[in-house]
Formats: sequence, structure tokens, C-alpha cells
Amino acid sequence: MEIDLPEIRAEVEAVFAEYETALVANDVEVLDRLFLRAPTTIRYGGGENLYGYDEIAAFRSARSSKGLARRLARTVITTYGTDVATASTLFYRDSAPGKVGRQMQTWVRTADGWRVATAHVSVIDAQP
Repeated sequence: MEIDLPEIRAEVEAVFAEYETALVANDVEVLDRLFLRAPTTIRYGGGENLYGYDEIAAFRSARSSKGLARRLARTVITTYGTDVATASTLFYRDSAPGKVGRQMQTWVRTADGWRVATAHVSVIDAQP
């Protein structure tokens, strides 16, 4: 298995950027498309544990569109072979001073393109 093949990493970087744009714009249609439609898809959020695509889609459709703007830092995308990747990033929101968010995703290649199979989002106190 080859790690970080340049062409594969570029694909995942592009879809990660698409996800980020959709997230801050609350583009639920794109967010739903980018999650793997499977009962095994999991998203652990800041205040919720979502099991399966249906729970994740329901959460997205009910979520407020306010306060989603954020700045990313230390984003690391790593690919494993041609069909699996991880994306890890820190994020900061003006509405949460003194806090840092952490986001990790596992992306898998499907016949329909790259999809998030697992995700974790949490917020902690920022370190000085």
C-alpha cells in the first residue's frame, strides 16, 4: 500500500474543500451527498452520537445555519492506497473564543466518488 499518492491526495483535498464550503454555507444537499449512505456510517458530534446515514441526515436537516463560519488550521489529509483517506483539522469560531474544535473524518472511495464513512467533531479549551 502506498501512502499519499499525489493524485489521490489531490482528489481528497478537493472533496474535503467541497465539504468545508458546504458546511459553513449549511448546504445540506451537498453535505448529505458527501456522507456514505450506509447504516455503518457514524458521526460523533459535539453534543450528539449519530449512527447510520439516516440519523446524520436528520441531524443536518434540523441544524441551525447560524454560527457555522470557522477558520481551519493544521489540516492533515493522508491517503492509504487509492480508496481510503483520513482528514484531520482544527477549527476556530469567533463565537467560541478560547476554544478549539477538532474534526476527523475517514473518507472512502465509492462508485459515486469519495464519501465520509466516519466523522468525529469535538471542542476543547484552546492551548496557549
